[in-house]
Amino acid sequence: MAPHRDKLGRPLVAVTGMGVVTSLGQGKADNWAAITAGRSGIHRIERFATDGLRTTIAGTVDFVPAEPFCAPTLSERMATLAAEEAVGQAAIGSAGDFPGALFIAVPPVEMEWPQREALAAAAGTDGDVTYAELLRGAGSGRFKAWHELFLFGTVADHIAERFGTKGSPISLSTACSSGATAIQLGVEAIRRGEMRAALAIGTDGSVNPESLIRFSLLSALSTQNDPPEGAAKPFSKNRDGFVMGEGAAALVLEDYEHALARGATILGFVLGCGEKGDGFHRTRSSPDGAPAIAAIREAIADAGLTPDDIDYINAHGTSTPENDKMESLSCAAVMGERMASVPISSNKSMIGHTLTAAGAVEAVFSLLTIAEGRIPPTINYNVPDPAITLDVVPNKARDARVGRVLSNSFGFGGQNTCLVFTAEPV
Repeated sequence: MAPHRDKLGRPLVAVTGMGVVTSLGQGKADNWAAITAGRSGIHRIERFATDGLRTTIAGTVDFVPAEPFCAPTLSERMATLAAEEAVGQAAIGSAGDFPGALFIAVPPVEMEWPQREALAAAAGTDGDVTYAELLRGAGSGRFKAWHELFLFGTVADHIAERFGTKGSPISLSTACSSGATAIQLGVEAIRRGEMRAALAIGTDGSVNPESLIRFSLLSALSTQNDPPEGAAKPFSKNRDGFVMGEGAAALVLEDYEHALARGATILGFVLGCGEKGDGFHRTRSSPDGAPAIAAIREAIADAGLTPDDIDYINAHGTSTPENDKMESLSCAAVMGERMASVPISSNKSMIGHTLTAAGAVEAVFSLLTIAEGRIPPTINYNVPDPAITLDVVPNKARDARVGRVLSNSFGFGGQNTCLVFTAEPV
């Protein structure tokens, strides 16, 4: 194998900077301290009235100001904070001159209820609002600004301008695997030799009444509102759905040779990526786990490893009855009998499901697990599911020597992306 290249002759991809924001706090230090202490960031929703809603809790990020308050502005603010931490740690490029492209996972964007109501009021009608009346109401400068705000590419454009990334920024939304997909795209661009560095971000600030109602109609959310911190219970027999969360994470990815040449500190490597689509259903994953199994196998093979080389699995672990069973079966199918002794835990038990951001947030925690030699727990694991025989690192963090992590991201609509992180190149 050539120096600084993997077994397939591709440039090794190193991580030289990381940043994260979740309901547990801003920055790696606060988040890592909280998540290894088993502390939950899930709480009662206070930003809007929850009367009549079946689910009244979430892992909202309430300490980041966003004006006007809506998913795009909060997502942008959190992404900016995470990227500032990551780029600052990497010490790459000069201010506002990042030497690579931006790949950013953002939530699906549409105008939210407050803006819709204001637009309808501006149309000046008491009955049904026609399209022509909406167009007249949208003619003011105020609504022109809102139009830009709710364009899908706006967040990426603003982040690219702020950090001076090169080329056209790539916005993507592949459901709950989006954050992992952003990292995968950055890795693949570096492997192809198109760039020496990439900024990969996942961000999501979309806890609002409409999103809660939509997920509730899918019977996807936990309704165990009291106590809030006890609702997310991945792999437990009494799990009843996921809890929405918010957050952002950013990773600076670099060609290993480029990073060494400039004297960067290497935080770890993205050694393998696996992706498999699933046309089984728009919201459900295939119950036999075939696409998830394929994605896991592809990620491990892409890393030049075997299942026996994996030390820990950062689970997708949403706490829905269907996902946790499917993930358990999929991991067991790949790992075989060894699965019973491979630790697997879910960060979502503490921060909720950060949706579009999840794959990136959990990538940061996976790399911190390697660096710190400490595996975050799956909290609220008090009623084991006899059908899921996994070592879920129950309730308390565990010290362990971890060199290779598999991180799973399985999204609605069958979007499956898995990543392998390592401490050292193979």
